Amino acid sequence: MTLTVTVHRGTQAIGGSCIEIADSDGERLILDAGRPLDAPREAIGLLPATLDLSRPATVLFSHSHMDHWGLIDELPADWPIWAGEKAAELMRLSAELFGGGITRPIETWNSRSKTFAIGSFTVTPYLTDHSAPDAYMLLIEAAGRRILYSGDFRAHGRKARLVEAMIASPPKQVDVLLMEGTNLGTDKPVISETELEDAFVELARETPRHVFVQWSAQNIDRTVTLFRAAKRTGRKLVVDLYGADVLRRIADGTRLPVPGADFPELKVVITPGGKRLYARQGREAFVTEIATSPFATSRSRLIEDRAIIMLRDSMVRDFDRAGLGFTPDDAYAFSNWSGYLDPADTNSGWAQAQAAGAKTIKLHTSGHASPADLARFAAAIAPKALVPVHGISWDTPAIPLPPVRRLSDGEVWALP
Repeated sequence: MTLTVTVHRGTQAIGGSCIEIADSDGERLILDAGRPLDAPREAIGLLPATLDLSRPATVLFSHSHMDHWGLIDELPADWPIWAGEKAAELMRLSAELFGGGITRPIETWNSRSKTFAIGSFTVTPYLTDHSAPDAYMLLIEAAGRRILYSGDFRAHGRKARLVEAMIASPPKQVDVLLMEGTNLGTDKPVISETELEDAFVELARETPRHVFVQWSAQNIDRTVTLFRAAKRTGRKLVVDLYGADVLRRIADGTRLPVPGADFPELKVVITPGGKRLYARQGREAFVTEIATSPFATSRSRLIEDRAIIMLRDSMVRDFDRAGLGFTPDDAYAFSNWSGYLDPADTNSGWAQAQAAGAKTIKLHTSGHASPADLARFAAAIAPKALVPVHGISWDTPAIPLPPVRRLSDGEVWALP
């Protein structure tokens, strides 16, 4: 029996990942079916043309970022879908946020799962360090071959020990490493979350009033970083309804801070925009539950309560109307990839904060491995061949790598 590998999308792009592993009997695994990062939200028909939808396949999603699972609705309804247990919850939540939902069943594994079989394939999930919680590397075994898919990972987050453990004791005799290279050719910040926490502590201590922060609610590492910074500086951390929803969805079995009696430093602010968002989903009961809880707060109460406050551009007007607008005594920290920030957008939180004389600062660290850590990881795995994916600077990676097998999108490679 032979195996083939086809990278349908990802050999020359970041995001929109879609990889196929097939055996000579026709069984197929699809690793991720992501929405391209530059695709308009309403665009459809985005699956790679080289992905044959007429033949059965099973799809494994490595994590909950939409550039890895966002085309789930375009996949045939009879294809089985798998993902991490908590990642599946976040996928459902994201779909609901945009007014839809995932109705098809999702089979799940979790961080305690060992090897399991899908047809002729054996799959071993490895929980890894990434800005998305419940992200996995996947070891695929079939026909006497071993293929490791890195998914998206880093080695400087709050789960860095997982990557270091794999580097110290890697899977043996890996034939192919499908490895991401997002940060090749970039100078993105790759400080640790602990260093970032210290930076937020310093910012909070020097800021007379509020520290407003824009970050992704699904970046749980960042939420933990900000919660710890708030506790260290005697402040509250305030999230919105969506931020609270994310925490509640995935908190079981973890030590994550969740709005409730055990975490009095964590509060939830309810804005008109947040209420409309959940009304569109038919989840008014969730809003009522939060609003009547002791951990709810209001915009007016926050005016005099020094805090670290979640803020998105869509929330600026609601805050301003309630008297919680920016002042020269505030700070505004942008804690996302800088590519999401348009300083020229006068409606952005960044521009509004600057116009009010508040301090503006970028405090972020990448969700992806640094070039040096990519090199360390690849050297430890020591595959017979490394297939580049999820990157655009592989032609001049500037790091030492094992033997590289460059593929084009849609090219079928029969493993020797």
